Amino acid sequence: MLSKPTPKLREFAELIRHHKNDLLAQWRKDVRELPAAKHLDVPTLNDHIPLLLEELAEALEVGAGKTIAEALNAASPPEHGAQRLEDGFNIMELVAEYNILRGCVHDLAETHGIVLQGHAFLILNRILDGAIGAAVETFAEQQALEVQRRRHEYLSFVAHDLRNPLTAISLAAGVLETTQHEQQWDQESAQMIRTLHRNVARLEALVNNVLKENAEVESPDGVKPERRHFDLWPLVEALVLAMRPMAGQEGTRLLNQVPDDLMVHADAGLVRRIIQNLMSNAIAYTVNGEVVIGAGRQKDGLVACWVTDTGTGITADRLEKIFEKGEGDPGRDDSTGLGLAIVRYFVEAHEGTVHAEQNAAGQGTTVRFTLGGQ
Repeated sequence: MLSKPTPKLREFAELIRHHKNDLLAQWRKDVRELPAAKHLDVPTLNDHIPLLLEELAEALEVGAGKTIAEALNAASPPEHGAQRLEDGFNIMELVAEYNILRGCVHDLAETHGIVLQGHAFLILNRILDGAIGAAVETFAEQQALEVQRRRHEYLSFVAHDLRNPLTAISLAAGVLETTQHEQQWDQESAQMIRTLHRNVARLEALVNNVLKENAEVESPDGVKPERRHFDLWPLVEALVLAMRPMAGQEGTRLLNQVPDDLMVHADAGLVRRIIQNLMSNAIAYTVNGEVVIGAGRQKDGLVACWVTDTGTGITADRLEKIFEKGEGDPGRDDSTGLGLAIVRYFVEAHEGTVHAEQNAAGQGTTVRFTLGGQ
């Protein structure tokens, strides 16, 4: 049987309304002890909590007969769960802030001589436990969607970066096949080359499918460079050798002008992918020309790197746009709009900057980036 409101319940409801600002101030002070809440401004920290207190007061006024769904209608804990995920809370901090509120309400009642027992205790716990349940459910759902999104994102970035070595392998296989025809290799060698071609074609098809399926996904978050000291010249030289078949097809020379004694403190894997994407992009627009990779240490101690080409160049109005995801070249069918977005993302992960500029007299483009941190 549903309970009816009593004078004690109404008194408790009025107490919450009258002292709501003080209650919120104490709650904010205590909640700011949570790591994710330390730097939030008051409106963001409050979010739906003032409404939740009002719903609690209303539930007390009508007694225990008000359902959880009705009591939480205006407060919207589900949206609060999604907001707290965006604010950087973990699920323990999300639950903790409601329990801190529970403690603040208990302290308020005790200070004013109200013993929280019976229906008052039941209503308080039903409202707050219901809010916790709704907020946690949405938090978990959104967190799962975010994990899935990041996995798709990472897969699309990796797939894009696989295209360059696959193309180089395919071109190298083509050179071997031509040599085989000219020198009349044995049947077993010819079969191995055909098998190589088929497998590369299959891998290229898989990569293209991944890129197509993930074309609308945003950039991933949370990449943390694993920095170490390494020589940059050998890394660039290995890329020059690996991409020479691609450049040779365009009649383009690749020049490594990185000082052979230049040490950098960065994530070698990410730096390799940055330079590989820039070289690939430069080769695509440079026929019978040069692509030069250079680097040096700046006065501030940071390492500056650049890839410059003698290709067709980029119009001034597109220089700032080319690092945006999806800003591919509409004039090229093979342009995904991912390569330079990957470059910017990995450079920024190193606390660096990247920009493109036109070369003198419109002779190609230079992309410069820095590797921040020590």
